[in-house]
Amino acid sequence: MNSQDILSQLNSEQRKAAACHTGPVLVLAGAGTGKTRVITFRIASMLAEGIAPESILGLTFTNKAAREMRERLAQLVDENAAKRVTLGTFHSFCIHILRKHIARLGFQTGFTIADESDQQGIFKQALGECGCAHEGFPAGKVFAMIGSWKNRLHTPESALKRSESTFESTAAHVYEKYRDLMEMQNLIDFDDMLLLVWRLFTEHPDTLKEYQARYRYLLVDEYQDTNGAQFELVRMLAGESCNLCVVGDDDQSIYSWRGADVGNILDFPKLFPGTLTVKLEQNYRSTSAILAAANAAIGTGVHRHEKKLWSSLGEGEKPKITLLERDDEEAEFAANLIRSRKGERPELRWKDFAILYRSNQLSRQIEQALMSAEIPYRLVGGQQFFQRREIKDAVAYLKLLENPRDDQSLLRILAAPPRGVGPKAVKELKRRRAEEHIPMMSSLKKPDFISSLTAKGAAEVNGMLQAFTDAKADFASPGNLAGKILNFLRKTGYYDGLQKIYRDHDDSIKRRDNVDEFINAVAQFERKHGADVTLADYLESYSLMEENDRVQEDTPDADAVTLSSIHAAKGLEYPVVIQIAMERNIFPHERALEENGYEEELRLFYVALTRAKEELYLTRARSRMVKGVVRPALPSCFLDLLGDSAEKADKDDLVKLADDDAVRKAFEDAIKMLMDPGS
Repeated sequence: MNSQDILSQLNSEQRKAAACHTGPVLVLAGAGTGKTRVITFRIASMLAEGIAPESILGLTFTNKAAREMRERLAQLVDENAAKRVTLGTFHSFCIHILRKHIARLGFQTGFTIADESDQQGIFKQALGECGCAHEGFPAGKVFAMIGSWKNRLHTPESALKRSESTFESTAAHVYEKYRDLMEMQNLIDFDDMLLLVWRLFTEHPDTLKEYQARYRYLLVDEYQDTNGAQFELVRMLAGESCNLCVVGDDDQSIYSWRGADVGNILDFPKLFPGTLTVKLEQNYRSTSAILAAANAAIGTGVHRHEKKLWSSLGEGEKPKITLLERDDEEAEFAANLIRSRKGERPELRWKDFAILYRSNQLSRQIEQALMSAEIPYRLVGGQQFFQRREIKDAVAYLKLLENPRDDQSLLRILAAPPRGVGPKAVKELKRRRAEEHIPMMSSLKKPDFISSLTAKGAAEVNGMLQAFTDAKADFASPGNLAGKILNFLRKTGYYDGLQKIYRDHDDSIKRRDNVDEFINAVAQFERKHGADVTLADYLESYSLMEENDRVQEDTPDADAVTLSSIHAAKGLEYPVVIQIAMERNIFPHERALEENGYEEELRLFYVALTRAKEELYLTRARSRMVKGVVRPALPSCFLDLLGDSAEKADKDDLVKLADDDAVRKAFEDAIKMLMDPGS
């Protein structure tokens, strides 16, 4: 197939982007406009015109994207030629370079890549050697700073020079010690891959020239997600010839918290003079009504390349905005809406529906509502709520309170948070259990065991034991179960000790948000079953749900409703999308507004809207439970941006439940496939 035949399969703008093989090219590919198709056809066109496959380098952000690109390319050109094109992630490309040249940076060639556990262990050692391994020192913040410095190509030395406070200079010294310990063990971490290649190209220009000569044509996918290090590597590789094509969408730049810099795509024409800019605006995914809402929202953004999506797929229905009284009613509405739409549109399967949310902790009520409605579901980008470690830890405290002979729960909580009961002490507890046949909790209380601990450890254990004693009396009387559990988790040190378990500050906050949502679950259980429910009642309900209601989530093609955060849903699409919790402080997210700014939250909203192909529903509640207390909720400011492109809809007008027998049959078939994909 010649180049013209290949390009004839594209629309006019796609063809314009794919046909230009030289100089800098910026392809602004709006949501659903065929981004991967353009990249693939561009490479195919280059090969058809005689450009050597070995001279083409395509950089992506995921192995899946690179794999999909290569598979499509092999359908357009000779399979052997497709294999000779270099397609891969930034990190896989950098590792390939380092395997050949890392000795020039003082490393041994047989280096290994540190996993997260290795990194944390070496980082803790670095903290200790710098005298920073003490309570109160923000270790998680420093660890994140080191990653941020690397993403901006700062070595420990340059980080120290840029330090503007004692804290920053201390962090730079920890960074230096961390680097030295890594190098001593011939280890590199994920962020090192980019930093070391930049160092290699900077300190050894001959190596850079070697790769510039080899790869004369560069393509970068999802360019809006590049960080400072990735931008600099692309700029260096492009060199003076600058046959560089980048494809991305500034309106979908939502990863600044990972180091992505939207300025890389916004300023591309300034950074690379003579840029040909091509806008892809024809959307092949969504109806015109959904795109009108997306355009209305994102059009209010200030810092963006102007573009407007359009579709030839028909007008379709306007997005619907529905107000519910409470958050649990919102979850029930979402479940009933799915059953209703599936009943009215028999061609739809469970997997054609998605429920999206701004934060993962919002999945818990939805999961319970779908289970109650007998609707199969799977989670994208997260665990099932009650499978999360922090929830299991919280439940372990409750189980041990209810049953002091539960040794497994005790072993789980001794290090959650750390209490000075180390491996030697745990071994002694196990020895006593085996030899004296008594529960570990009983041994833990014995004076001779406590005296074997350090003073700090003894104080920690005594404090925890006192919390259990106080709670026994507290839980003896009925009422306010959620409040009592929250108070108990505080007194044991678990709730406020999450920062000790998850040293990264943001991670610990998210984990605590999930524990708060767990408290909400208890409060709703209490409201549903009456104020006299006991801890034993709740634990029984929890255990039954755990054993009998679990749905497999690791079958990608399973016929199940998708539950996903918006971040995890990027790149995915569904005929019917329900975006929940459109409320102030939830979406836009209060903390994200402070850290990343309004426009990134707006772009995230745009991503949510453009996941929908045929039907889009946005819901909010008049009140939402927070830490076991019902609080009023105000509408998200994003809803006002939609104007006439969306319409309000009453829940009763939207939900017409299908025949129960038909729904149950579909549910049973879906569960059968989930459990046995080959059936």
